[in-house]
Amino acid sequence: MDFAPRLNPAVLLPGPGCSEAAPLRNLFSMESNHPGQSSRAKLPGNPPPAGSVERALRLVRLFCPAVEDFATFTAAAPETVPAPYRGLLDHTNHMTVVMEQFHGEPPHLQVVARWLPEAEGRGDWYAREILLLSAAGKVWQQGIVRIDLDQIEPATAALIRAAHLPLGRVLINAGLLREVQHVALVKVVPGPHLAALFGGGESGAVPAGNRVTYGRVAEISLGGVPAVELLEIVAPQ
Repeated sequence: MDFAPRLNPAVLLPGPGCSEAAPLRNLFSMESNHPGQSSRAKLPGNPPPAGSVERALRLVRLFCPAVEDFATFTAAAPETVPAPYRGLLDHTNHMTVVMEQFHGEPPHLQVVARWLPEAEGRGDWYAREILLLSAAGKVWQQGIVRIDLDQIEPATAALIRAAHLPLGRVLINAGLLREVQHVALVKVVPGPHLAALFGGGESGAVPAGNRVTYGRVAEISLGGVPAVELLEIVAPQ
């Protein structure tokens, strides 16, 4: 049976090459496709079905079908990732917390684009592309997340949709039993879309000397059920 979620696009602030989202059929293939399925038995410990690059691209295509306009990804072993990127990415904590500790202030959330679920009884799925920024507006991190809101109580789901706080802070404040897992690092060469988000200007060119950065893919389980899939990319340092 096909449990691929159905969503309505509400794309905000599209960047170069990413003005139209890809068709969603078959893009949401994480094992937790729908509440009540066998995903609970698959955790913890089993590796995800795809490699880090494939997982990253699956999320990128939600908002940037021309993935070359977003970025080029290469799998990266942790020991090959330089400082400060490895310390910021190679862990099982929420990036919200890590960014706050690294920069000395809480991150602010900006939604770049999002998909909204249809009310058709097939699972309440939500996806968005975001930036985490300083109070002064400096970009710290880009991210793409897709969430099974059926795994979250309605009040917390409403806070996620409202997008006033980063996802990690909402989950922490809600006191949910959560586990960040299946973390894998990627080397990232920004394309025009990602470079523009990181402040490369209208040309989409990342400033000279900062043409490579790093990110990670991860999952978050809630109460033992995988419910969140993440791509998180640190702004070039």
